[in-house]
Amino acid sequence: MRSDEVRLNCGITIPVIGLGTYSSDNDNDRTEKAIHLALKMGYRHFDTAKIYGSEPAVGNALRMAIEDQIIPREDVFLTSKLWSADHHDPVSALKHTLRRVGMEYIDMYLVHWPVKLKPWAFDAVPKEEDFEKQLDMETTWERMQRCLDMDLCRCIGVSNFSTNKIENLLDFASVPPAVNQVEMHPMWRQRRLRESCRKHNIHVSAYSPLGGPGNAWGSTAVVQNPLITSIALKHKATPAQVALKWGISRGASVIVKSFNPERMKENTASLDLKLDDEDLIEIDKLEERKIMRGDFLVNDTTSPYKSLQDLWDYEI
Repeated sequence: MRSDEVRLNCGITIPVIGLGTYSSDNDNDRTEKAIHLALKMGYRHFDTAKIYGSEPAVGNALRMAIEDQIIPREDVFLTSKLWSADHHDPVSALKHTLRRVGMEYIDMYLVHWPVKLKPWAFDAVPKEEDFEKQLDMETTWERMQRCLDMDLCRCIGVSNFSTNKIENLLDFASVPPAVNQVEMHPMWRQRRLRESCRKHNIHVSAYSPLGGPGNAWGSTAVVQNPLITSIALKHKATPAQVALKWGISRGASVIVKSFNPERMKENTASLDLKLDDEDLIEIDKLEERKIMRGDFLVNDTTSPYKSLQDLWDYEI
């Protein structure tokens, strides 16, 4: 197994750096160009979702690269997600994803959120009236397992699941989730969740590993943190590289979302950075700050969805 991969409990490996494809403008041409460039830089994991609207562009770029023999299909790791309005029929939802990406299978299919939305809800930030009161996760997971049995995907997993929700899922799952994709970075380290996932051999994949700078819901608090910048200076690296290497050093894979060529190159170079044990210890002492919660929560004090937090029981 290569040093830039991690083996999952389902038997396959996941690259430790992935390219996220969510963007507010959802420019298909820009997304395709970024993926072609990313492949040349060595990226092999590409993360998309129905709600992102990027599945067709991701599929077009990857298919073109495969058809041109730039990369074989087996070297590509493609992740997509079950949207919260599709819990009633994950098999059909995944079949629609496969049509959008133009492939026979994807490598990882994740339950995007542990909440259920009404069938018409298709906003990244749902209205309160769009939420169903209850989610029958046991039925959802049984149908996710069916996707696996039908060879529509190679592995199944979850996203934004708390420790409690992971434990509840494991009570009835015949196939445990291979991945839990959550927000994680040096200022929201997910220590308890990482420990729980490690105990059950569930890999943690970190989205917004830099805190989401440049996004409306993100913050520069990670890359501008004095400790992070001082460690970067010590190693002649960048704060972004330090933050990414911290996540990788903690056993996680990281999903980065920049389409800027220089930033894309900078992010992959984090693999070559070597942090001292002292660096990692000092980062683990940082005061934790919940910068964002995916598409739903901006922060704990100003979010209009604060009253919905109990729906997914999300904790540090």
